[in-house]
Amino acid sequence: MPEFQTWIAAHQQRFEEVLRGLLPSADLAPQRLHAAMRYSVLDGGKRVRPLLAFAAGELVGADIARVNYAAAAVEMIHAYSLVHDDMPCMDDDVLRRGKPTCHVEYDEATALLVGDALQSLAFQMLSDVPLTADPVRQLKMVKLLAVASGSRGMAGGQAFDLASVGKQLNLSELEFMHIHKTGALIRAAILLGAYCGDALSDAQIDKLDHYGKCVGLAFQVVDDVLDAEADTATLGKTAGKDAGNDKPTYVTLLGAVQAKKMAAELHGDALESLAEFGDRARRLRELADFIVMRKY
Repeated sequence: MPEFQTWIAAHQQRFEEVLRGLLPSADLAPQRLHAAMRYSVLDGGKRVRPLLAFAAGELVGADIARVNYAAAAVEMIHAYSLVHDDMPCMDDDVLRRGKPTCHVEYDEATALLVGDALQSLAFQMLSDVPLTADPVRQLKMVKLLAVASGSRGMAGGQAFDLASVGKQLNLSELEFMHIHKTGALIRAAILLGAYCGDALSDAQIDKLDHYGKCVGLAFQVVDDVLDAEADTATLGKTAGKDAGNDKPTYVTLLGAVQAKKMAAELHGDALESLAEFGDRARRLRELADFIVMRKY
């Protein structure tokens, strides 16, 4: 595990510099917008989605320079979603990644534009340079991220989330919401990393996608448990926010004990789906452990 922690730290540090180089400079007009974009993306977060992309890239022997762009695209979509999610018209939160949310540090109009600009920049990342020898596969990557972040993915899951406030959802409804809201982008990160390297069979892609589905749901289950049990300082965001907003969670539906059991089952299912890849999937296995056992 110490060696894996070294791998995480090295990738996080290196990728931070990648993001600094890909984001527009704060000196470039419009300066306030670009400064707010950098504020919202840099110096915060676990970078779970990029780490999953890099791990999948290692599985297929991908050039890390290519995976950088795929990982940056996913992280920019994720960052934009957090900026919009924190706004008064959504969750109205004031703390994210241990610092004031974008609309608090700047203003609501700027935060709205930050999200818009990061979303378009994400797709620029997928088209700026060749990410694979096959242009048809690269076009498939653009579509994959578009679907994962749109109404049939993350944005649709958020819409379902907003419509569920004050309601009692059953387990299948809650899973449907989080497969889209949280899981879609996690699955996309894994597949985008995989598409940057040697081609896999359709069956192998399905195995990776199933792994992504399991770790995506496990991520949300653990998030719900931490929201209920950890404090604000540990999380870097407002603890207990979902319960305070009367949102359905795995903890409110199942209780903390059963929610933790569900996360463990999803963890086991995720690891089983990687069996055929052998040691090539080592980092993906370790990331599944990290996602389920994290404390923040």
